[in-house]
Amino acid sequence: MLATLSRVKPPRWLSPDILSRYILRGNELSLFSHSSSPVSPAWRLRVTASFRDVSTSCALCAKVRGNQKKGEMSEKKLTHHFVDQRRVKLMAGSGGNGACCFHSEPRKEWGGPDGGNGGDGGSIIIKADRFVKSLAQILPVYKGEDGQSGGSKNCYGRNGSPIYVCVPLGTVVKEQDQTIVDLSEHGQEYLAAFGGAGGKGNRFFLSNENRAPMTATTGMPGDERVLQLELRTMAHAGLVGFPNAGKSSLLRAISNARPAVAAYPFTTLNPHVGIVNYRDHEQVAVADIPGIIRGAHLNRGLGISFLRHIERCRFLLFVLDLSSPEPWTQLQHLHYELDQYDPGLSQRPQAIVANKMDMPEAQEKLETLRSHVTERVIPVSALTGQNTEELILHLRELYDGYLQGQGSGEGKPKRW
Repeated sequence: MLATLSRVKPPRWLSPDILSRYILRGNELSLFSHSSSPVSPAWRLRVTASFRDVSTSCALCAKVRGNQKKGEMSEKKLTHHFVDQRRVKLMAGSGGNGACCFHSEPRKEWGGPDGGNGGDGGSIIIKADRFVKSLAQILPVYKGEDGQSGGSKNCYGRNGSPIYVCVPLGTVVKEQDQTIVDLSEHGQEYLAAFGGAGGKGNRFFLSNENRAPMTATTGMPGDERVLQLELRTMAHAGLVGFPNAGKSSLLRAISNARPAVAAYPFTTLNPHVGIVNYRDHEQVAVADIPGIIRGAHLNRGLGISFLRHIERCRFLLFVLDLSSPEPWTQLQHLHYELDQYDPGLSQRPQAIVANKMDMPEAQEKLETLRSHVTERVIPVSALTGQNTEELILHLRELYDGYLQGQGSGEGKPKRW
């Protein structure tokens, strides 16, 4: 019997009842049998190979996988994923050509023209989508689909399908540094490049004066444009301050956002938005604007790239570093940079946040700061969480004041 089994090709998959008769010892299999007859090495090798191909899904054979927690992305990796400006070239599809042909059928000598029109070219539409968070997926060139040419028997060509370019909320479309449209609402569309019209077939030119027209027009080319897409962060409040003032740490303390935090300047290279939740289910979006330096309005240190994210903030929170020698001078420089970039930007509803109250001599500098300014100063410590409740309550007061200024119905900020 064993000699017969050695000549039979073993199956690739073993059934469970056969598999239960085997036991693995090291790298080979042994057969439980009452007979003491020797087993041929060739048969043993084939059964071993078959056992290796067996796939089981039992819990004992499965690989133990622990709860792997997804680690936070570093700021360097976030920089590669977040893109806030793009230059795109849009080329809409061209229209299809019209056909020039005549109807041909037995016993119908004068069939007449039956050339159909060509299809229109596909347009390119820019659409705001709240589920898109960056311009990283935007391609440098978009080419629309061309329309198909017309055919005989008055067949029209198929129109080219439109192309939708999804962009985040708050994207500004510019052409030659001129703002064209501001996409700030979900589902808002802008027809950026119009597809070319399809050509006319000779059936279109049929008239009483011309019963056999030989004229057919070609399709029109589609629009071709070069646009600049700029993303401006949409938030209710913006944290404005110099590098290493503790803006990212403060955002982590008052919201669930987790921006990168380190003990060196320019840790934050891209804006982060955190949501502050209140008991009445109201939400306030707070944006962490990267650090601004002196001369930012002259585009020093990517200043303009950072300043444009402040334009949409309805009220500002100036974060001052109490560990600096004169923190009140930081406020003057921040007001100057904002006014140079956009006059009146620093006059929006605001509050002053004196951060790093856990540092030595912070209390003395706080009193000096209050004597230099007339606005409300909120002392906090983002490291220890000291007095963050007062900041959250004052943030809600600014938010409610903004709602009252815009009216009870329309103009209410969106929950981004």
